[in-house]
Amino acid sequence: MATSIINALDFIYKSIEPLSTEIVPIESSLGRVLAEEYSANFNLPRFDNSAMDGYAVKVSDQGAIAKSDKIIYAGDDSNHTLQEGEAIRIMTGAPIPEGTEAIVPIEDVTIVGSSVYLPSTIKIGKHIRRAGEDIRSGESYAHRGDRITAYTLAIFASQGVTHVKIFRRVKIAVFGTGDELKAHYEQIEPHQLYNSNAPMFLARAKELGCEVTYIGSSGDTVESLKRSINEVLFADLIITSGGVSVGDKDFTIEAFEALGMERFFTGIDIKPGKPTTMGRIGDTYIVNLPGNPLAAMVNYEMFVKIIILKLSGVNAYYHTPIYTKMSDNLDIKAGKFSVILGRFDGKKFYPLPSQSPGMVSPISQADAMIVATPDTQHISRDSIVKALPIRYNYYSKEYREIFTTYS
Repeated sequence: MATSIINALDFIYKSIEPLSTEIVPIESSLGRVLAEEYSANFNLPRFDNSAMDGYAVKVSDQGAIAKSDKIIYAGDDSNHTLQEGEAIRIMTGAPIPEGTEAIVPIEDVTIVGSSVYLPSTIKIGKHIRRAGEDIRSGESYAHRGDRITAYTLAIFASQGVTHVKIFRRVKIAVFGTGDELKAHYEQIEPHQLYNSNAPMFLARAKELGCEVTYIGSSGDTVESLKRSINEVLFADLIITSGGVSVGDKDFTIEAFEALGMERFFTGIDIKPGKPTTMGRIGDTYIVNLPGNPLAAMVNYEMFVKIIILKLSGVNAYYHTPIYTKMSDNLDIKAGKFSVILGRFDGKKFYPLPSQSPGMVSPISQADAMIVATPDTQHISRDSIVKALPIRYNYYSKEYREIFTTYS
C-alpha cells in the first residue's frame, strides 16, 4: 500500500542525519553548511571610532570657536585626551580620543585659520560608533546549519577566522534502467529513447551543491542492475529512474533488495509519480523514481531535494509555500493528491496548460508547483493557493502546511 506524502516527508524530516564534517579555508566554504557554532573573539568594532570625517568635540563647546591643530587617521593609535575648547580633526573609522562626546561632520563647521566654528546644536554620542555595537565579544554570530554566503565570509574575516568546520558535500550517484535507454550523445534506433532523466537528476544535484557520479544505464536484468548498484554504493544517495512499476521487466527493486536494501516505503499517494520507492543499503540511501520525466521531476522536487538538504546539514529544510492567487479557474480530477506545475510571477500562480507524466517540455517551464488535496475538484480564479518554489531556495526551520484544498 502506498504511503502518504505527509508520511514520506515526515520520515525524511525525522530520520535522515547530516553527513560527516571537514575543515576548509573560509575562501573555499562559500555555499557550504556550517557544522558548528561560531562566537566572537572580540568586539566589533574593536574600539570606539568615528562614523564620519569631521571633528571630535565636547558638547560644552557647541556654538563656540575651538582650537584645531591635530588630526587622527584611520589606523592611527591615538593616546591624546580631548580638552574643552579643542576640536580634533578625525577621519572615518579612526579611534576617537579619550574625552570625546560627539563627532561633528566636516560640512557642519566653519574653518577659521587653525580653529573651527562649531554648530550651536551638538548631540552627545552623535556619529560615534561604539565598541561592540555590531558584535559583542562572546556573542554567537554564525550557527550550525547555516549556509555560508558572501556576507557570512565578511563576518568570519572581521573576526580573523581562517578556517571553518562544515558538513561535507553530499555524494549523488545516478544510473538509468532500461534496455531502450541511450545517453544523449549516443546513436539510437527508432525503437529506443534518449535518457533525459539522468542529466536532469545530475544537474539538479549540482545546483543543490552535491558531488555527482553518472555510470550510464543498466540493462533490464537483475544481474545487470546489481552490477550497476555495486559500482555506486560509495555514494550517500543513489537515484534511479524507471523499473519501479509492475511491468514484466521492472526488476530495480528486486536487484536492490538482493543486495540487502532496507525498504522504507514503496509507492507514494501522489499524482504524478506514485511508483516512487525509498530505502537504504548500509549508509547509502536509495530513491527509485518513475521513468516518466515529469513524474520523476515532481518527486525529485518533493522528496529527493529534501533528502539532500537533510544530508547536507542545513537547518532550514522544510518545504515552505508562498501564499498567492490562482490566475484562472482550474479543474482537477479528485481522488488523489495532485501536483500541478506552473509559473509564479510574484503575484499569481499560472498552471501550465499541458503537463502529462511523460512530458519533458513542462519541466523546463515550471518554476513552482501546488499540491491539491484529494477532495479538491476545482480551484477558482483568485483563490488563495500554496505555491512551492522550484527555481530558488525557500525553506523553513519549522514545519509548514503545504497542501491547497478546496471542496
